[in-house]
Amino acid sequence: MPKVLPTEDVRPLSEFRANAAAFVNQVRETRRPLILTQHGRSAAVLLDVKAYEDLVEHAELLHDIQLAEAQIAEGKYIEHADFKKYIFERLGI
Repeated sequence: MPKVLPTEDVRPLSEFRANAAAFVNQVRETRRPLILTQHGRSAAVLLDVKAYEDLVEHAELLHDIQLAEAQIAEGKYIEHADFKKYIFERLGI
C-alpha cells in the first residue's frame, strides 16, 4: 500500500461529506488511504477496495501462521514422512 501523504490524505469528516465523490476518486487513483478526522482526531480510513482485500488476505494468512505455530508448539502435527505415507495410502498408491 502506498505511503500516506499527510498534506493530501488526511481530511476532516466535514470536508469529506462535502466532496465524497472526489475523495473516493482520489483513493481509487492514488491507491493511498484517506484518513478522516473528527474534532481534530483520526476517526476513519477510506481504502481502495483492492487495498482492503489485500489487507484482509494478509491478516488471514498471518492468523493461519500463528495458529499453525501454536499447534506445532502443542505437538499437534504430523511428520512429513508420516503424512506422505497417509496420503499415498488414501490414494491407493
